[in-house]
Amino acid sequence: MSTYFIKLVLISSVLWSLTSSGENGIQIGKEKSAICEGCHGPNGISSNELWPNLAGQKKGYLIKTLIDYKNGAREDAVMSSMSLILSQEDIIDISTYYASLEGGN
Repeated sequence: MSTYFIKLVLISSVLWSLTSSGENGIQIGKEKSAICEGCHGPNGISSNELWPNLAGQKKGYLIKTLIDYKNGAREDAVMSSMSLILSQEDIIDISTYYASLEGGN
């Protein structure tokens, strides 16, 4: 099976989830986002100019970015290793949570 096909299937299933996840998904994502707080802040607002704010980002963007780190399409020493421990469900839940927050740009 080609890498392209695997990525296509993964992205398609994730895009399907963009319309799901209500209030429960936000709470679950908040709990799972504890792993992100060290760099991106407790409410998705980073105190370091070198790390992006996640609060208010678009859910699809966050999902795609985490998938890209996980599959190696995008590389960063910290993010690549952190994303490896996340399941597809974790990625969706965390992205749902950050997308629900007011942006801090």
